[in-house]
Amino acid sequence: MRIEHVAFWTDDLERLADFYATYFGATTGPKYVNPAKHYESRFLSFEGGARIEVMRSSALDPVKFDRGAQRMGLAHLAIAVGSKQAVDDLTIRLKRDGFEVVDGPRYTGDGYYECVVLDPDGNRVEVTI
Repeated sequence: MRIEHVAFWTDDLERLADFYATYFGATTGPKYVNPAKHYESRFLSFEGGARIEVMRSSALDPVKFDRGAQRMGLAHLAIAVGSKQAVDDLTIRLKRDGFEVVDGPRYTGDGYYECVVLDPDGNRVEVTI
């Protein structure tokens, strides 16, 4: 078994897709639109097979949480970038480009080297080795 994909509701498909494409090398798939359900989505694919679905609906009103909120349910998305230097470099780039780095980079108690950044919608993303 494997996890097929993780999905995020968003107000702006393109903004969120661009973030993951620009900083994490995701390939953005074609937009799917269902006018009857007032729904649209895109799949973002990563080397190695992982995928994220970004979704928007004008018919639903998903609950919005404070940016970076620690909440029940999905806590964060972790993306491995390959090396300590890559974590450090990406952290500097994200910070320089105006994204909020909420922790790190640092070694955690269980041995991970990571930083935690908020994506454009405030979802917590762990950038790891």
